[in-house]
Amino acid sequence: MTDTQQWVAMGYIKGVFGIKGWLKIAANTEHTDSLLDYPQWQLRKDSEAFTVIIEAGKAVGGELQVKFEGIDDRDQAFSLRGYTIEIPRSEFVPAEEDEFYWVDLIGMTVINQEGLTLGTVQNLMETGANDILVIHGEYGQKLIPFVSQYIGNVDSEQQTISVDWGLDY
Repeated sequence: MTDTQQWVAMGYIKGVFGIKGWLKIAANTEHTDSLLDYPQWQLRKDSEAFTVIIEAGKAVGGELQVKFEGIDDRDQAFSLRGYTIEIPRSEFVPAEEDEFYWVDLIGMTVINQEGLTLGTVQNLMETGANDILVIHGEYGQKLIPFVSQYIGNVDSEQQTISVDWGLDY
């Protein structure tokens, strides 16, 4: 049976904490403890993937620390270093109106008001003031602030984003 579930990378295991199997997690989420909203994670490294269940977790000084069921000592925990943490996309909380998950924007085609395809969204950057779309295409790399002044319509069905952005910007 093929797994048709879309898994989204949400962080990685960066190290161990203590001697009882606790792990330090680098979370790629807005809030450090957001990953704790998902009791079951898939861990992936190369072609290996398996599911773990969170036994306990806490945010300490901007760092996430977790304990998985069945991982009870430092050696077991150490063997998980470097694994990517994945969450099923289907388990994400629905976004509010005019809010989007970055993962849903990546890969969308960006078209300006003149009808020119500027490229596709490769990534986003957080600047503090607003997020920035990183676009790669025929006209090179474009960095477009993800704010209503420049972003027209985000069409999830057509996988397009219309922007008020010229080639010379």
